[in-house]
Amino acid sequence: MKTTIAHQLLNIKAVSLSPEEPFTWSSGMKSPIYCDNRLILAYPEFRSQVAEELVSLIKSHYPDIDLVAGTATAGIPHAAFVAEKMQLPMCYVRSSAKSHGKGKQIEGLAENSKRAVVIEDLISTGKSSIQACQALRESGIEVAGVVGIFSYGLQKAEEAFKNEGLSFQTATNFSTLIKEAEKGGTISNRGLSLLNDWQKDPENWETANISK
Repeated sequence: MKTTIAHQLLNIKAVSLSPEEPFTWSSGMKSPIYCDNRLILAYPEFRSQVAEELVSLIKSHYPDIDLVAGTATAGIPHAAFVAEKMQLPMCYVRSSAKSHGKGKQIEGLAENSKRAVVIEDLISTGKSSIQACQALRESGIEVAGVVGIFSYGLQKAEEAFKNEGLSFQTATNFSTLIKEAEKGGTISNRGLSLLNDWQKDPENWETANISK
């Protein structure tokens, strides 16, 4: 299933590869890969397939939950699909508390919920996922783990989750997607090398790439 989902992400251009003309992330970091899982929403059959795989991961790794929590904003629709399929309560977690109204950071939290799984669309450094987990914990909710659609497979994320005592699972990942792109002939050998170099050291990749 990881391969199937990776293939579809490439097919609908939810993940784009451009090692020769890298993208610029919001952080300012240059990257040869860009992921926009919001495009999944435009494909009903595929989004249902993704939701089914997320449910499967939850049942396999975090079976004893009574709440599905989505990260705002990209994780919200996928959390809703998963919660509907599992017939569980759903909430979503803002990046920070509102400055008006009741000042909530978590919206839709059921009073009797005790153990949640967090749904994320994309795991890069893990920052947004971990912030959501921390907010839930502060509200008295135990967090079983995080389930996402795609992971860049960065060491920084692995370390961040480990430091928080958390684990995560994803429907597919960087290494699977790159293999699928290579198999489909959509990436050159140099492009493949650049992508692998980036994953090993994304923060210094641009400088190292320029020096070559």
